[in-house]
Amino acid sequence: MSTQKWQAGGDLLRLFQAVGRASLLYDIQDSHSGNMAVRWTDEHGEDQIVITATGSQKGDLTASQICFLSATETDYGYYKASSETDIHARILSLPGVRASMHAHVKELITATLDDVPKPAQPPDFRPVDPLGYHHLGPAIPVDWFAVPSGSPEMTRTLPERLAAHPLTIIFGHGAMAGGRTLKETFFRLCVANSAGAVVRHMQKLGVDVEALRATIRDDPLRSFSYAPPPFEDAEDGRCDFPDEEEILAEFLKAGHRIFESRLSPFHTGTMSVRGVDAMLYAPKASMPRDLRGPLLKVPLGILPDDHREVRIHKDIYAASDFQTVMHCHIPEAEASAYFTYPGESEPADRVIPVDAEGTFLYLVIPVIRPGFETGELIRLLQDYKVVIVRGGGVWAVGGQSLSEVLHHPSSLREICLYRIGAFERGLDLRKMEPRKARRW
Repeated sequence: MSTQKWQAGGDLLRLFQAVGRASLLYDIQDSHSGNMAVRWTDEHGEDQIVITATGSQKGDLTASQICFLSATETDYGYYKASSETDIHARILSLPGVRASMHAHVKELITATLDDVPKPAQPPDFRPVDPLGYHHLGPAIPVDWFAVPSGSPEMTRTLPERLAAHPLTIIFGHGAMAGGRTLKETFFRLCVANSAGAVVRHMQKLGVDVEALRATIRDDPLRSFSYAPPPFEDAEDGRCDFPDEEEILAEFLKAGHRIFESRLSPFHTGTMSVRGVDAMLYAPKASMPRDLRGPLLKVPLGILPDDHREVRIHKDIYAASDFQTVMHCHIPEAEASAYFTYPGESEPADRVIPVDAEGTFLYLVIPVIRPGFETGELIRLLQDYKVVIVRGGGVWAVGGQSLSEVLHHPSSLREICLYRIGAFERGLDLRKMEPRKARRW
């Protein structure tokens, strides 16, 4: 690779490196798996395909492991480029697609495995969480291939799938996504893996996933609280309060923890800090290092074009003295919101800790319906500081800092993991729960 190309494409190298590291941290790659590519226009106005080298470690990419290829070449038998370059090239030729990425999204792949003799067409994967449903669609195609890596069948089928879907699943192998940018493509893979995790946790809790899918199919508007904002990355890196170094550092630290602790997929969730007449607002709370979203200063007053996500932050501040607000999409909490105790017919309206720290911190964590009124959410936040919305994520509040509010979703994930693990082992959660929590 020429030094001149990287002098022109240094930002692109840093992006590849940042996405590669983040994909390893989010556990959608092993040390050497997957590949990513972009369609890049060089300083001469010529399009090229930039793709990771075969066998490269995505978490530790160097300039020598990024290959520049002609976008008009028909034979990609280049000795160093990914063995799936032909597939990426065809995907990158689709209208509006400038980036593609293949990842081993283990939660999603495990959720789509079956033991039906092949060849057979596996069923589509149907998300039951709001992020998966709204960002990826009600059904994600799954294809089985006799040779599931770089085969002619994959080269033909995967671009056809991605012409109609943001993401497609390779049975037993991983997923392939396309997007306008590499960050959007990575976002789709993270959301897909989270959607798989939600289904897997529901299955461990004995939730009737197929019945839930039927309910969502019949009435999606009542199954989820509201549609999340569409993915955009044009303002990534913007900061409206660069001189407020201490609070800026708090936002970045909290964003890193949300991503690294799996409290919300990449660039999802929101967080804010109250000011005098404005709030400092991160519309993409889950931010790995070197992949920062925008950090905005937003008026506290209600504006006509406010998305409901922003409006809830403002409504909480208007009706309380809380200083920080956070909204995350925790797969374990989403699954736990549908848990039904044996012998009962409706999901429980609370999550009760069964571990020592969870029991010390919380009597219960309320669970409310998708079509909640903001006033109901605020009343419960005043009493419990953290609330799960069935089909709508986790809301939490703090009286002082982002660190304080971050503790709630972080603790909640652990609480849900203990409950899921105990139920999976066949233990009786009722016997493990403090009696006082039942009288809430």
